[in-house]
Amino acid sequence: MADLLLFQQGADGRDIKLRGSRVALEVELQRRVEAGLEQMLGIRFLASEYPTGPWHGGRIDTLGLDENGAPVVIEFKKGSDSGVLSQAVSYLSWLDSAHHEFEALVRRVLGAEAAESIDWRRPRMVCIAAGFSHHDRVAVQRLPERIDLVRYRVFDGGLLSLLLVDSSPGSPNPAASRRHRERDAAVVSAPTVPAGPAPGSAGLVPECLRDLYAELDDALTAWGEVKVAALRHYIAYRRLVNVASVLFRPRHEAILVYLRLDPGSVVLEEGFSRDMRGIGHLGTGDVEVRLASADDLERATPLIRKAFEAA
Repeated sequence: MADLLLFQQGADGRDIKLRGSRVALEVELQRRVEAGLEQMLGIRFLASEYPTGPWHGGRIDTLGLDENGAPVVIEFKKGSDSGVLSQAVSYLSWLDSAHHEFEALVRRVLGAEAAESIDWRRPRMVCIAAGFSHHDRVAVQRLPERIDLVRYRVFDGGLLSLLLVDSSPGSPNPAASRRHRERDAAVVSAPTVPAGPAPGSAGLVPECLRDLYAELDDALTAWGEVKVAALRHYIAYRRLVNVASVLFRPRHEAILVYLRLDPGSVVLEEGFSRDMRGIGHLGTGDVEVRLASADDLERATPLIRKAFEAA
């Protein structure tokens, strides 16, 4: 993946390339990311320097819960240290044996509703470092865990950049709690067929919406490095955070798309788009767009473009 290039316009009108550097102390990076965790990575903060007990004998840099309800382990390295990946995998093994402890932490920090909605199928780890080796990136694609490798740079003027350099959606955890498996089984679904646009990622799509979803998938993945994750109730299109969430309403032959947009920045149209702030819904995003035809998708394209440009 190409390096992120940042330029600043000088007094003479010419652009000057900004040269990024590393933090002097690892804790500086950790505290800054923790302070803006939800805005930067779509993750709700739970704890910092969390001890994993005498048996495991570790201390997790940051624990969180992402916007899709998945537990998250975050590890930081100020340099290019391949050890961050193996360390994070080790902490995921602790997390797998500490469901009750983690749920108690979520209940204490975020409340009972968040604790009851934890998705244990795909715990996530985020490794943030100045760089990653070729072997790190190969390992990410081979490991069954859900992993994000994020490269940071700091620039003059207080600028911080975070770049997703590699990511793996992981495999569902077969040891997910019985409660969540039963909850999944209780969801009544419409007749489905394998989705065409993103096999292995998009999962199953109602047959009556297959063609429209194929066009929507093309529109949502046309914006560079976009990761597609099939979750329990919706399909997430994400970079570092969810940019769009797709839900199917086969009874109405419609697709609902939730976009990461400020509703105040767009012109809402009754029956087509609406402000979802303060309204509970599956998926993430404050602007809902309802698609029932190719014409609707064409109308939605400027909103999709705006969401990805802002991400």
